[in-house]
Amino acid sequence: MADSGDFDVLIIGAGAAGLMCAIEAGKRGRRVLALDHADKLGEKIRISGGGRCNFTNTGTEARRFLSGNPHFCKSALSRYTPDDFIALVGKHGIKWHEKTLGQLFCDESARDIVYMLLKETAAAGAIIRTGTKITEVRQLEDGFVVETANGVYTAEKLVIATGGPSIPKIGASGFGYRIAQQFGLNVIPPYPALVPLTFSDEQLAMMKPLSGVSVDPAVVSCNGTSFREAVLFTHRGLSGPAILQISSYWKESIPVSVNFCPDLDVANALKTARKTQPRKVLHNIMGEWMPARLAESLAQASGHDTVMADLSDKKIDEITKLITAWQVIPHGTEGYRTAEVTAGGVDTNELSSKTFEAKKVPGLHFIGEVVDVTGWLGGYNFQWAWSSGWCCGQDV
Repeated sequence: MADSGDFDVLIIGAGAAGLMCAIEAGKRGRRVLALDHADKLGEKIRISGGGRCNFTNTGTEARRFLSGNPHFCKSALSRYTPDDFIALVGKHGIKWHEKTLGQLFCDESARDIVYMLLKETAAAGAIIRTGTKITEVRQLEDGFVVETANGVYTAEKLVIATGGPSIPKIGASGFGYRIAQQFGLNVIPPYPALVPLTFSDEQLAMMKPLSGVSVDPAVVSCNGTSFREAVLFTHRGLSGPAILQISSYWKESIPVSVNFCPDLDVANALKTARKTQPRKVLHNIMGEWMPARLAESLAQASGHDTVMADLSDKKIDEITKLITAWQVIPHGTEGYRTAEVTAGGVDTNELSSKTFEAKKVPGLHFIGEVVDVTGWLGGYNFQWAWSSGWCCGQDV
């Protein structure tokens, strides 16, 4: 059925950022229409956090976000904070809990967050159209026109909140980048972030037998950045929170280092075992500090899996380095298929940090994941969506 209409604000993308923007613009009395190509809204919210939505992080601060301009996110994050979103969650009676490291999850279901946003959108008088494929976007003298398979819409303000191409099975794409480029805005090359790392067949020969083995805590380091969380071996390589975190900082050909025993003075523990348990085999000693399969694999890789009495100080130093600074060079990542988010995006130098309006194109705004701001794992990217959407909603 054909549809059409003239609005004050058109939002392309009715995910976390788009809905927050629609709510805030609607509260200001603006006539708002949000368009989304998906038939079901909020799929990324629904599947996040194991179905319970890690909706924010109490430790949100600018240094926990990657961007070509590390200062860009400061304004939005300070104007709409985790406490503000927690208050909104409380208003709707949604029960939540802190899991670890400031990560907040719904007690029951991520759908609670989706329903909350839809209720707020309706209360603000904003309209949502789902299953709407965009065919063309053009600028007019006094605004924008968006042509769709279902009709044509015009508005004074146009907001792009389409996210990035991570998790394509839910319909994610790079549509927002194409719109930015159409209007002459620079786009920082996007890449999968918060994603498992993959390895060559030679490296996997050691890793595959360890599939399912988890080490918690471990410290993973790359490019001058470190994360202390769990590491999980998989049949494709490495995953787990610490690996997902470091993947955002990893670049091709750069090694990743893992300390499997960050709370232990390994060299001293090995020398002590040499004195007190001289007939015990190395991998059995190491098995007291880490999963047995990993202990055996690392001990064999060291070439010194013998009784402790046979280990010289030099050999102990080599074993210590293997345990505390195990280095591998990833072959790649699992890509957008499993990436939690997309890094890169619309260059922040093109946008106002207060309103998210394009400096070159008055009335055109970009918010959320489509912008070159990417948070750590643990609710930071949702907070960026809420904050950027809220701030944009105050202006459009």
